Amino acid sequence: MRKRVKWGIVAVIIAAAAGVGLYTQMPRQNEELAEADKVMAAPQTKTALNVNAVVLAPQMLSEEIPIIGTLLPDEEVDLSFETSGKIVAINFQEGSTVKQGQLLAKVNDRHLQAQLQRLLAQVKLAEDRVYRQETLLRRDAVSQEAYEQVKTDLATLNADIESVKAQIEQTELRAPFDGVIGLRQVSVGSYASPSTIVATLTKVVPLKVEFAVSERYAADIERGANLSFTLEGSLNTYQAQVYARESRIDPDTRTLTVRALYPNPAGAVMPGRYVSISLKRQELEDALAVPSEAIIPEMGKDKVFCYRSGKAEPTDIVTGVRTEGLVQVVRGLAQGDTIITSGIQQLRTGMAVSIDRLEQQ
Repeated sequence: MRKRVKWGIVAVIIAAAAGVGLYTQMPRQNEELAEADKVMAAPQTKTALNVNAVVLAPQMLSEEIPIIGTLLPDEEVDLSFETSGKIVAINFQEGSTVKQGQLLAKVNDRHLQAQLQRLLAQVKLAEDRVYRQETLLRRDAVSQEAYEQVKTDLATLNADIESVKAQIEQTELRAPFDGVIGLRQVSVGSYASPSTIVATLTKVVPLKVEFAVSERYAADIERGANLSFTLEGSLNTYQAQVYARESRIDPDTRTLTVRALYPNPAGAVMPGRYVSISLKRQELEDALAVPSEAIIPEMGKDKVFCYRSGKAEPTDIVTGVRTEGLVQVVRGLAQGDTIITSGIQQLRTGMAVSIDRLEQQ
């Protein structure tokens, strides 16, 4: 009896083990795959790309040429004496404004003043001699030759006086024009010669704007043309007018040098600064233009994406004048077209789009 029970227990264990083995070999459902199948089986909803757009309208378009230029003084000169001598006076303050003809400095002229006084003292006697000789000539008491000699002596004396006065003027340094005088390079008591620079005088009202343009634009730069420029560190825009240009193209740089005048009220702007010039080449009225970022160059052509019935549709265009932020469209678009200006690289033909921000030109 015990042996039968023992074999029964063994049979039950073997049957249980076989059942477990068969269960593990049966195919089971993968829950993750089932969830993925549900997602794939669900209907897909298309999401529209959010973009910005602009509605085309005719506008004024100016083609401008960006150029770098330099501000030059209207006049500038290094001041020096015409003669040599010891400086006895300096009559200006460094950095001050001076007027034309103002005495700025002087060298010693005492010996010249003495010569002048000696000559002036002889004038009265020479004039009296001429008068007496003229009276005697009327009476035939002297010869014509004697009369002419005293006249010559008087003329020579006056010429000597003028010569000395001219030499005295050379000892005086005067301002040749209105302007601002810079830092002086000499002191009272120092010896000056014609090669000695006393100071620099600069005329800052008006200023000259000098720049060079490529030969391709040379024919477009005419006298009277208006231009605007800006200065580094300033938010102001300044206006100038072309007054002269060089007579030929520089064969080395292939550029034409041009000068314009800026009034420089109150001398507020200093010469010598670099300027960023915006030169208007031409102005177009009623031009259709799109933002430059909306244009896609492709296979030698330009295209833009138009918004039509909630979708992006590509359109080939022909461009014209370009400005800093806009490009003229000569052919391919019409007034009222809506041009997509953002997300350009993500757009595809017929792609659904939604406009976040719509601008009117």
